Amino acid sequence: MNFTIREATKNDMPRVLELIIELAVFEKEPNAVEVTVEDLQKGAFENPKQFTCFVAELEGVVEGIALVYNRFSTWKGSILHLEDLIVSQNKRGTGLGTALLDEVVKYGHSLGVKRISWEVIDWNEPAINFYEKKGADVKRDWDVVHLNEDAIKNYISNI
Repeated sequence: MNFTIREATKNDMPRVLELIIELAVFEKEPNAVEVTVEDLQKGAFENPKQFTCFVAELEGVVEGIALVYNRFSTWKGSILHLEDLIVSQNKRGTGLGTALLDEVVKYGHSLGVKRISWEVIDWNEPAINFYEKKGADVKRDWDVVHLNEDAIKNYISNI
C-alpha cells in the first residue's frame, strides 16, 4: 500500500473533522463533536499553536490522523499527549495506524519528551491490543477525569 505520512495543512482540516466525526460515531457519541473546521485551523496554524496534526494520505485522500500536543508532567517533565489516532474504518488493518503512531513517536523523540500518553476507551479491544503490541502500557487502574463546559460554569458559580 502506497501512502504518505505528513503534517496536516489548513486545507486538510475539513477531512480531519470528518474523521473526528467518524470516530465519535464509532465511540457511540455521534452528537458530541462541537469543534469546527475553523477551530481546527486556528488551533493548528495560529499563534499560539495548540496542536500538531499528522495525516496519512492514500491516493490523494486523507484516511488517518494523529493529533498531538505538548504537556508537562510534574513527575517526568515534558511529555507529548496523543489526543486521537484515527484511521478511517474502511482502511483499518492496512498499516496506516502503525505509520501514524511511528510518526508520533519519532516526533516525540525529536522533542526530547519523557513520555507519550493517550487514552483509549475500555471496550475498544482492537485498539488496546494494537497499543500493547507496540509496547504501550495501558493503565487500567487510572480513571480519566473531565469537567465539561457546564461543569466548569457550575464550579465557577460555586466559588
